Amino acid sequence: MSRICAICGKQPQTGNHIVRHGLAKYKGGIGLHTTAVTPRRFLPNLHRVHALVDGTPRTIYACAACIKAGRVTKTPVRKAAPPAQA
Repeated sequence: MSRICAICGKQPQTGNHIVRHGLAKYKGGIGLHTTAVTPRRFLPNLHRVHALVDGTPRTIYACAACIKAGRVTKTPVRKAAPPAQA
């Protein structure tokens, strides 16, 4: 599964986890010092959704922001067929 939203194209981004130690200057210390920088990934909040794509029901991966904004047209709920009369 590629971690890309099928609606808006949101995908993982890279960044850093920065560890700082020390007491801030405004609190009476000598200032914060960076002691470690570790690369990390920010992943999109993807959900598997049954949606209509060009009028056809499909399963897509959409981010929570697109689902909340109403950009995803969900498939209609199918009703159960009545039992056949013998």
